[in-house]
Order: sequence, then structure tokens, then C-alpha cells
Amino acid sequence: MVETESSADQGPMAAPAPATLRRRRGWRKTFRLGAVVIVACIVIGIVVYYLYRRRFESTDDAQVDANISNIGPRVAGTISAVFIVENQRVQAGDRLAEIDPTDLEVAQTRAQAAVAQAAAQLAVEDPSVLITQTTNAAALTNATAGIESAQAALAGSRAETDQATARLAEAKANANNAALDLERGRQLFARGALARSDLDRRESAAAATAAAAEAAQQSVETARARVAQQRASIAGVQSHLSEVRRNAPRQLTTSKAAVQARQADLARAQAEARQAALNLAYAQMRTPVAGIVARKAVNVGDSVQPGQVIAAIAQTDEPWVTANFEETQLRRMQPGQHASIHVDALDRDFTGSVQSLGGATGSRMSLLPPENASGNYVKVVQRIPVRIRFDPDQPGLGELRPGMSVEPKVRVAP
Repeated sequence: MVETESSADQGPMAAPAPATLRRRRGWRKTFRLGAVVIVACIVIGIVVYYLYRRRFESTDDAQVDANISNIGPRVAGTISAVFIVENQRVQAGDRLAEIDPTDLEVAQTRAQAAVAQAAAQLAVEDPSVLITQTTNAAALTNATAGIESAQAALAGSRAETDQATARLAEAKANANNAALDLERGRQLFARGALARSDLDRRESAAAATAAAAEAAQQSVETARARVAQQRASIAGVQSHLSEVRRNAPRQLTTSKAAVQARQADLARAQAEARQAALNLAYAQMRTPVAGIVARKAVNVGDSVQPGQVIAAIAQTDEPWVTANFEETQLRRMQPGQHASIHVDALDRDFTGSVQSLGGATGSRMSLLPPENASGNYVKVVQRIPVRIRFDPDQPGLGELRPGMSVEPKVRVAP
């Protein structure tokens, strides 16, 4: 009791009791151990998080994409009916709108009439080839026969000339004999050794033989003239034959060309008729793809022209993600890598995979790309679009719409 009182009498500056010191030392050790554990956990967490982050690349600069088909008319006209409203789901082949077909029906009737006319003209022209061939063959045959006939006549004329020449020689010989006989008769008559009747007979015979010789000479001349005439006829027939041979192919070519021209006219008329039929079918404007009507830009009474957009169809059946990653994030990214996609509008995660990396940065593909040749160059981290496709048969894919914001996370190679 004395020691206790003496200790209490020492006042506030007295030393702590040993138990208190032990407790304080225990708390300090515990605090230090806890601090070490916390620091170690933080370091381990940082390391784990770093290692985890190294295996993933993510971005919030991404959106859902899909093919959007801008549908327009293929013929001009006035809209007579519209069958769609915005946000309506359509299937391939569904009608979007209709153009008044009256003018197109008139054009089709005119085209069909042109086909009938061209077919009639071809029917008239088509036999001309066969007729020309037959006419040319007949002309060639006649010309050949004419040459043969003229050659036969020439041979006959030559034979007649030879006969006439022989008769002329005979007639001249007879005339000479008659002249000699007349001369001897005159000498005998002058001596009184020949009667006057015999002299007259000899004079008559001499005159007759002379006339016969003259007639034979004329026959020879006539025969020679006939030979010359036959030669001229042969030359004329040969010239006609040559003309037929030269002109026959040309006439046939001309006839064939005329037929081909008619055939071309018929083919053109048929093509125009087919085009008119197509134009009439185009009056019913149909969608070639399935999707949702994202925009309707036509009403009844509007005048439309080919190429004018009347509706935009978003093909939501096969969406994908366009993620604009920074260029430094693509070092270990490659096609085929798995990705998870968080869709903000649906608050839902989807799975997918990297399909392809972009061929150029977004700034390079913009309408006004930056030009660094001026010297005012500032290095900026560029973004390159990466296409990520969704895995098929996932619930909720049909709810995706082009333009929705998403946050993809790609598992890259370690």
C-alpha cells in the first residue's frame, strides 16, 4: 500500500504502467501489420488490375451499324399509293409505293405495236434472199446456155462459110470453063465451023456460070457476116455472164443486209417492248431487302424521278459494331479475337468477335482530312475503326438499331 500511494502521489508525470505499455505496443504492431497488409493488397490489386487490363482493350467511341438501303424509283411518274409508314418492319418483296401506270401502259402498247410492225417488215423482206438466189442462178444458167447456143451457131456459121467457099470455088471453075468454051466457040463461029445456036448456047452457059459464081461469092460474104455476128453475140453473152457473176454476190449480200437490218429492227423493237414491260412492273416499287423503314420520304401525289430516295430500309437482321479504337490500342488486336459488347440502350451485354481492322483512320476518311504540310503539326492519337460482328442466335439481337452507343471490350493477345 505504501508503494501504491507513493506512485499515486507522483502526479500526472508518472510513467505508464507496464500493462498499458504492452497494450500500446500491441496496437502499434497491429496497426503496422494492418498497414502492411493494406499496402500489399493495394499493390497486389494494382498488379492484378494491370495484368487484367493488359488483356483487354475497350472504348466508348463505338456504335451499332447495319446496312441501310436507300430505295428509289426506277421510272418517273406520280405516286398514286403509299403502303408503308415509318418504323414499319418489311420483308423482301413488300410493296413500298405505286406509280400511276397509265403512261407506262401507253408506252407498252406503243412498243408492242412497233414489234408487230417490225415483224411484218421482216416477213416481207425475208424471202428476198431466196428470191435473189433463185434469180441469180437462173440468170447464170441462161447466160451459160446463151453462150453455148451462140457457140453452136458460130460453129454452124463457120460450116456454112466453108460450104459457101467450096461452092464459090466450084462456081468460079465452072465460070472459067464456060468462058473458055465460049471463046473457042466464037473462034469456031468466026471460021464458020460452029453453028450460031451452039454459040448462043455457049454464051448462055458462060453467063449462067458467071452469075452462079457471083451468087456463090455473095453467099460466102453472107456466111462470113453471119460468123462475125455470132462472134459479137458470143461476146455480148459472155459480158452478160460476167456481169451476172459479179452482181449476183452483191445482190445476195444486199438482200441479206436488208434482212439483217429488219431483224435488227425487230430485235430493237422487242427490247423496247421488254423495257416497256419492265417499266410497267417498276411502277410497283418493292423493297429488295428486309428490315425496318427508317425513313419515309414520299406521299401520294408526289412526282418522283429515278434515283430519288423514297424510303430508307435499315437491315437490322445482321448488325455489327464499328468501334473507333485509338491507334495505340491496336498493337495486339487482330481479327478473330473475342469481344464483349455492352449496349447502353438495352443495358445488356452481347458477345462477338473482331471481324476486321479499318484501312485508314477516321480523320483521313473525313470530308476535310487534316493537312499537316503547313508546318503547324501537332501529334494527336488517331482512331481507327474496327468492325466487330455479333455472335449469332443471341437473345435481343433483333432489338439493336444502327447508331446505338455501345462499349466493346476486346480480349487481345497477351
